[in-house]
Amino acid sequence: MGTTGTGTDPVAGERRQLINVAYRLLGSLTEAEDAVQDAYARWYALPRSRRQEIRSPGAWLSTVTGRICLDVLGSARARRERYVGTWLPEPLPDPREWDHRQAADPAEQLVLDESVAMAFLVVLESMTPAERVAFVLHDVFRYPFAEIAAVLDRTPAACKQLASSARRRAGATRTTGPAGPTGAGRGDAVPGDVVRGVKAAWESRDIPALVDLLDPAAVMTADGGGMVGTALHPIEGGACIARYMVAIADRAPGLELLERTVNGAPGLVAHRAGAVLTVAAFDVTHHRVTRIWVVRNPEKLRPWVRDDQPAVPGPDATLR
Repeated sequence: MGTTGTGTDPVAGERRQLINVAYRLLGSLTEAEDAVQDAYARWYALPRSRRQEIRSPGAWLSTVTGRICLDVLGSARARRERYVGTWLPEPLPDPREWDHRQAADPAEQLVLDESVAMAFLVVLESMTPAERVAFVLHDVFRYPFAEIAAVLDRTPAACKQLASSARRRAGATRTTGPAGPTGAGRGDAVPGDVVRGVKAAWESRDIPALVDLLDPAAVMTADGGGMVGTALHPIEGGACIARYMVAIADRAPGLELLERTVNGAPGLVAHRAGAVLTVAAFDVTHHRVTRIWVVRNPEKLRPWVRDDQPAVPGPDATLR
């Protein structure tokens, strides 16, 4: 459940893997980094003699990180019941694309694959904490159930049942996990072309063009966290979404859209005066957008702020 580090420190090479696991478990890069930092703190708090006795430091760190994430997921359910509006996962930029000044060391980056697609992460939110841990560790990272049992403090057979239950939950939605296609490219669509068309139609305030690009049953879900203005409830129907998007364009002078990778798939980033205000992820099927996830909560946009940019602005009412 992890690889042995290199050099004199046996845990030197584990951080990237741990962050990758923790982000998929928690849907938040900030919380994932905190969980991994906590795991490392516990490792270094062990007496040197105890650390030397551990045959696989990577497996030890993976187990501890999994347990920390399980605890965080349990408390998060209560916090999200008090969340203003809809809670969405924290969107991820591609650092090589977003900030060309970065060295983009692959050893420090999250793997942007289908298991970080917004559609997939949203499905994970429907699972219980134990189901999510069992499903992500087994189906995404291929950990054996014997090792997952150490994280969940259950038998391997019980963990297998949890993963199976999680698969049924995922199968009850339109989106499937890494074993099948995700929303970012099903059918014969080219997601980048569709998202580029949405950008052009939005910039020209072309409602008919937007309606043509949106599935009639499309849904837009926004997350402002109660900190910025946004739609508190999902907007349903391509025509309604198109009118809403054009209304935003009319009320937000100076707002610019950039085509950027969001969680490994084509997306759009809205900024004004150099500050990122919104990150949007898309689910494209057969040349039409079926889902849009709009993240405006400033606390979730911190990974999108470059050193040469102003900080993400605080509460406003721009995009109600």
